[in-house]
Amino acid sequence: MNRIFALWRMVAGQDLRLLWFALRHEECPGWLLPGLAGLTLFAVEPLNFALPVFGAVDEFVLVPLVLHGMVKMLPAHLLDGFARATAGRQRRRARMAAMRPRHPKSGM
Repeated sequence: MNRIFALWRMVAGQDLRLLWFALRHEECPGWLLPGLAGLTLFAVEPLNFALPVFGAVDEFVLVPLVLHGMVKMLPAHLLDGFARATAGRQRRRARMAAMRPRHPKSGM
């Protein structure tokens, strides 16, 4: 079960950030917003509460797979833009961490 949670966090976390970036991009594909809305409705449908076994299967297996499939269908220029944006963010974080003063440990 822990492997499923780890897979979900790894795959869905990065994919959700990429899809959020694509939604805010000026050249967002027309199918993306309706696709994500449909996937959201699928994830919170009442059938999940009526049949809990199927609800767990779709939320931990099907939803991340569909998210990843949507990412694979995105145009290459959106993927490149996301890669550049995250690389810039990582450089800024590293620069800020280097500028942060280091406090010596107190010997109390």
